[in-house]
Amino acid sequence: MTEKKGKKDARRGGDRLAEYRGKRDPHRTPEPVPEEKALPHGDDDTFVVQEHHASSLHWDLRFERDGVLVSWAVPKGLPWSPKTNHLAVHTEDHPLEYATFEGDIPQDEYGGGTVTIWDRGTYETEKWSEREVKVVVHGSRVSGRYVLFRTRGKNWMIHRMDPPADPDAEPLPETLRPMRPVRGARMPRNQDAWGFEFAWGGRRLLAYVEGGRTRFTDGRGREAGGPAGLGSRLGGQLGARPAVLDGELAVLDGRETYMVFDVPHLDGRPLLDVPYRERRALLDGLELSGPSWQTAPWYPADGDAVRETAAGQGLPGVVAKRLDSPYEPGEESSAWRLIPVSTRR
Repeated sequence: MTEKKGKKDARRGGDRLAEYRGKRDPHRTPEPVPEEKALPHGDDDTFVVQEHHASSLHWDLRFERDGVLVSWAVPKGLPWSPKTNHLAVHTEDHPLEYATFEGDIPQDEYGGGTVTIWDRGTYETEKWSEREVKVVVHGSRVSGRYVLFRTRGKNWMIHRMDPPADPDAEPLPETLRPMRPVRGARMPRNQDAWGFEFAWGGRRLLAYVEGGRTRFTDGRGREAGGPAGLGSRLGGQLGARPAVLDGELAVLDGRETYMVFDVPHLDGRPLLDVPYRERRALLDGLELSGPSWQTAPWYPADGDAVRETAAGQGLPGVVAKRLDSPYEPGEESSAWRLIPVSTRR
């Protein structure tokens, strides 16, 4: 019997977990590695989606079927709209115990990285063949009819058959020109109505993050590159949450760092008409922090102290922003003021 035929027979009628076990050492990984024995049987109605921060972020979609979890790696996650199909790579069957697994796989092991459960629930089968799988999933974060269809080799595509999961959600804009402050302005007299940020003196950069991937545009809305590795790691922190981030590339302690100070779009919602105060609260809630990016600090009603600190740190100035100001793409607005450190009231 050839090796290829042996593997095929193992999947169909023999040890369906042979490939899974062959890639894992139970003494080196916290993953469940059951011994070779009769497969357990459930009700063929469990599904799980696991967020997997491995060499690249992806989501693992698994369906209980004939005593194992039939699995696909979905690099961009499940599509929320029928307008977009996502790649799904068929992987080895996993044991049923994997449906509850969360943990850190050692980096030098197969699939090394952090695994967390993104969603789980039950599903119903409408069709299951070697080339097409139609299911109705019932999870806490994703529900609806999906079809997976084979394209070539291990590559499949996943398509949402129902209307968008959130009919009010909007895709990320293709490009957004950033809002700009009026330059050389004076410190506002009524500081209680304003928030204050440091002016970093760096390159303006908008980040469009979706499905763990990131692309950038510059201050004129043109495609731009970010520092090496920033896009994938920033995308990895946001995971499945789509967002447009506004910020500057600043040099801090000799290292180029993306300082994020606004979020014009988040979770399928344009935030252009949302007041600055509320956008900043949403941004702070994302807790963005990493080796080459961080959320820029802001200080309501404390402009004089911020300007003193900026002068002491050699920064060019302060940006004052009205707490009730919307985000006006491409506009130079007096609701934002760039105040040099030497300007007096």
